[in-house]
Amino acid sequence: MIRKTITLFALFFLISLSLTAQDLPLGDSQKYVIGDISVSGVTTYSENTVIAFTGLKKGDEIYLPGQKSSDIINKLWNTKLFSDVNLYITNIEGNVADIEIEVVEVPVLHEVKFTGIKKGKKEELIDENDLKPGAKVTENLITTTQNYIANKYRKDGFLNASAEIRTRKYEDTAQANSNMVNMVVDIDKGERVKVSSIEFTGNEKMKDKKLRGALKNTKRKNLIRFWKRSKYVPGDFEEDKKKLIDRYKEYGYRDARILSDTLIKEDEKNVAIKIEVEEGDQYYIGDINFLGNAAFTDAQLERTLGLDKGDVYNGVLMDERVNSREPNKNSIANTYQNNGYLFSQVDLVETNVYNDTIDFEVRILEGKETYFDQIRVVGNTKTKDHVIYREMRTKPGQKYSQEAVVNTIRELGALGFFDAENLSPEIINPDPQAGTVDLEYQVTEAGASQIELQGGYGGGGFIGTLGLSFNNFSIQGLFDKDAYRPIPMGDGQSLSLRAQASTFYQTYSLSFREPWLGGKRPVSLSTSFSYTRQFLYDYVNREADKSRSFDILGVSVGLAKRLTSPDQFVTISNSIGFQRYNLNNYNTGLFTFGDGFSNNLYYQLGITRDNTAVNPIFPTSGSKFSVIAKLTPPYSLWNGVDYGNLENEDDYQLRDDNGNLIDNNGNRVTAENSVPDTQKVDQKKYNWLEFYKVKFSGDWYNTLFSFGPSSNLVLRTHAEYGFLGAYNKDRGVVPFERFYVGGDGLGAYSLDGRETIQLRGYPNQSIVPIDRALDARDDGATIYNKYSLELRFPITLKPQASIYALSFLEAGASFDNFRDYNPFQLNRSAGLGLRIFMPTFGLLGIDFGYGFDPIVGQQGPNGWETHFIIGQQF
Repeated sequence: MIRKTITLFALFFLISLSLTAQDLPLGDSQKYVIGDISVSGVTTYSENTVIAFTGLKKGDEIYLPGQKSSDIINKLWNTKLFSDVNLYITNIEGNVADIEIEVVEVPVLHEVKFTGIKKGKKEELIDENDLKPGAKVTENLITTTQNYIANKYRKDGFLNASAEIRTRKYEDTAQANSNMVNMVVDIDKGERVKVSSIEFTGNEKMKDKKLRGALKNTKRKNLIRFWKRSKYVPGDFEEDKKKLIDRYKEYGYRDARILSDTLIKEDEKNVAIKIEVEEGDQYYIGDINFLGNAAFTDAQLERTLGLDKGDVYNGVLMDERVNSREPNKNSIANTYQNNGYLFSQVDLVETNVYNDTIDFEVRILEGKETYFDQIRVVGNTKTKDHVIYREMRTKPGQKYSQEAVVNTIRELGALGFFDAENLSPEIINPDPQAGTVDLEYQVTEAGASQIELQGGYGGGGFIGTLGLSFNNFSIQGLFDKDAYRPIPMGDGQSLSLRAQASTFYQTYSLSFREPWLGGKRPVSLSTSFSYTRQFLYDYVNREADKSRSFDILGVSVGLAKRLTSPDQFVTISNSIGFQRYNLNNYNTGLFTFGDGFSNNLYYQLGITRDNTAVNPIFPTSGSKFSVIAKLTPPYSLWNGVDYGNLENEDDYQLRDDNGNLIDNNGNRVTAENSVPDTQKVDQKKYNWLEFYKVKFSGDWYNTLFSFGPSSNLVLRTHAEYGFLGAYNKDRGVVPFERFYVGGDGLGAYSLDGRETIQLRGYPNQSIVPIDRALDARDDGATIYNKYSLELRFPITLKPQASIYALSFLEAGASFDNFRDYNPFQLNRSAGLGLRIFMPTFGLLGIDFGYGFDPIVGQQGPNGWETHFIIGQQF
């Protein structure tokens, strides 16, 4: 018996000497006929499967060693199923050789466990490294996984991070020859490395402080800086070095460069950074010439550029004014892109540098004017096409405009029918020769109907709301039985049914809005109907007297139009409304007639400008301003009533059955004007309400830092003011339509036109004028102001649930008249909160606010208040 071994080393050597022929002898090799073929070492695969991989069969002729035997080894290696392959000759009889193929299978992953990290990171690492059950555990997988994990944490500031992987055979009692292994990944992140100091050398023109400010993501340790932690991340530092050079370019130092940067490891937790710079000379702008421009004159492009000869050279600003294609930037590239020149190219070239001056050429290749050809929308399953197309700023046949595309995305996002984070336009079939381009908007439907569950504690008790809001309703579908899925949807109309109640009031409302009346222009029609009943409430005993009530019946109709001038973001709205107030034994300190009525016929004018983008739940840029004026007819100009002398009129004196004057206790008096019936006086004053009311509200949204798509730290700045006035000072300010400041902002019920103003950190409706008596806290105010700063950061903005965290600073106050108005007399607060928006239930949230100032009847700061918010607006 002869046993001859061809080792793996020898085979690799032979491969390197192989020829192009199918099988040739190498060295002293001999030609054999293959006899029996056997396989050893297999656990999962059958012998026949392994032999099939090789392509060998009994009776084949083969040189041993030779090219064909080398190919057999390669075929088995290339399957990536085996970690070791050997070929043996087990027996030779004459020219017939028996062959044995020995293979060692690559183990298969059964389970992976992690140590040293939180459970929430486990799935992320499994997905990123493909460590799912059934994965082949090769040496390459182990090495690349260790390196990936270590580098992942080093990029986040853990410079000493490391990962070790251990494998252990998985003992499966059901399978004696199981090839599975368990993997344990030991992760040691170490301490986050911080920057103890940043030193510069070679800088004579720019101070260290200004240069350190240019390093946006690499900061040295500072106890008072809480918004940007100190940590050293290699990738961020490389980006910051580019920003450092950009800072020099902003001040004219065109040739500035970094000669060296040194990282000094002080200990396991701290590093120091030393940067050596060469500043060079400061440069100024010389001549700027435009080449290739036919669509726009030199003068027009000069105004867009906004830079003149003799200005200090600012490389960053100059490049932005020439080449920036960000939608909100004023640049020459955008000038072309927004006026039909999709295929335009704009380049800034230095043509001459002499002394401290640089001449430039702006070279423009305009290309052919481009027009939109086909515009399509895909992905809308509920919303009808005409609802989408009417909101578009891009139309077939129009000149291409990048600004129009961006505005279309903003408008579609503002509808609230689609996932605003995933609205994506795609340019299709651009044809520079024909000057045409197709555009396709991809949309994802989001829930447009809501079950409104609004709740909160305020105004003396729990306030709850139950309602249905259909924000993409179709009234036309009411007559189509096939449209009920489960209700008619898709025409962009709004229908809301609402019931609200607390321990002392109930209100019911129905509203409908058609955003495109007639379907041709953006003119919206809105109507509403409401009924409210309020009972007199005892705030001391927390009881409602059901025998003393205040009923309100209201109806309104309004028209609003979106304008095109001064821009497309402005909407003007008009509405007329009527309310009927009926009082039944309802006496309060605010007005004295407890039995009677008041009528309120009013006109409301609103002007709003809203260019927030792009997600209405989480705007990241833009602003929203509104001015609303609500006023009644000035009845006192023509009704002939002397409101300054009502108390002296005989009709309002109290008399007994015999006509004798009596006081409020029934005692007879002789003074003609000493005992007026104040209930009759107030009834005369307020039978038709007379007032004017003006409100201003402004919101600004700015992205402070962007950590990636849908991950922006946003600052919301907010200010609002309100004033309720009277035409006739003798008639005075009406007891309705007042402002109630403080708390969560809920309870915005339409009882008497009152408005509840959110001021977190204080009880609901608790911010009253400082000279207000305790028993008059529920009278409301005629003037208020409020200011807010709110930092928002999204946790997730997925359509199923959008969640963001916030922190806030807030201040506000209310006053009875302008004599007492003091813009610096404010109730201040600060706190943290969370918002969750779910399409079915609307916005949910919780705020923890700390009031720094006392309220009426209290000594010292108000302290902590918890506000639960359900159904509040964004």
